[in-house]
Amino acid sequence: MKESFEKLVEIQKKLRKECPWDKKQTFDTIKNTLREEVDEVIEAIEKKDHKNLKEELGDLMINLVFLVNIAEEKKLFNFKEVLQDTIEKLIRRHPHIFGEAKAETPEEVLKIWKKVKETEKK
Repeated sequence: MKESFEKLVEIQKKLRKECPWDKKQTFDTIKNTLREEVDEVIEAIEKKDHKNLKEELGDLMINLVFLVNIAEEKKLFNFKEVLQDTIEKLIRRHPHIFGEAKAETPEEVLKIWKKVKETEKK
């Protein structure tokens, strides 16, 4: 899986350097494509069209990789930072799995999630 993700990132970076359309894209220009892909993912889920869902998730992933590549070019952040922040957030927001908190029901998990999220905003 790691190799596949790295290959996707490499391809997107190559496109960014060599493809006239890709070169021209910015955070703002990608917004509409991103919205369309999210809508298509939701539509596939609602239709229970798992074959199409796989394709649409790939299209969404292309957009996410594209956005991080743009951020990296602008020296804002990179993939490692995005992934590390995401890992830390998942662990922090699941103390019932990675810490001492107890949660037996989905409702208890949501209470913990909301509490942790509130402390993060402070």
